[in-house]
Amino acid sequence: MPRIIKDGQLVDDRWIVLRRGELGELPPCADDDDVIVPLDAWLADPAFWSDRPGRCGVWLAPDADLGPAGALVAGLPLLAVDFPVFTDGRGYSIGRLLRERYNFDGELRAIGDVGRDQLQLLWQVGFNAFVIKAGQDVAQSLAGLDCFSEHYQGNYRDPQPLFKRSRPAT
Repeated sequence: MPRIIKDGQLVDDRWIVLRRGELGELPPCADDDDVIVPLDAWLADPAFWSDRPGRCGVWLAPDADLGPAGALVAGLPLLAVDFPVFTDGRGYSIGRLLRERYNFDGELRAIGDVGRDQLQLLWQVGFNAFVIKAGQDVAQSLAGLDCFSEHYQGNYRDPQPLFKRSRPAT
């Protein structure tokens, strides 16, 4: 079973990401599998995905238009944001919007080309689960959450910028 980083811990991952094939079809899965489906598949038939015995989450492409879908998916147990390439930062904005505008409080997972160098910033905008790309050691990548002891900007986790945070008197 694959391992991921979730809430600062290494955990087994039971979720299966369903990606469309060349003809646009989703791969088969058992009814009791926990699946993460593309947003368009979920929007096409939310009742089907919600009524399955297995849990269902949704993954969002970096160009996803949350618009009316944002409020609909906010009640799901898991939302994943795809990072197709390391240099595509649009998913950071999606993560922050899901947390702050749509009040999503479930598992927010980064999938795709995700590596250790991104974890600290992804954590700051609200992601709490990370699927590390193939070829990188997940256990070693966990240290990416603790690279920096402080950050200057306010963020989802700590809205106060550094200059406004109180410091103990020395």
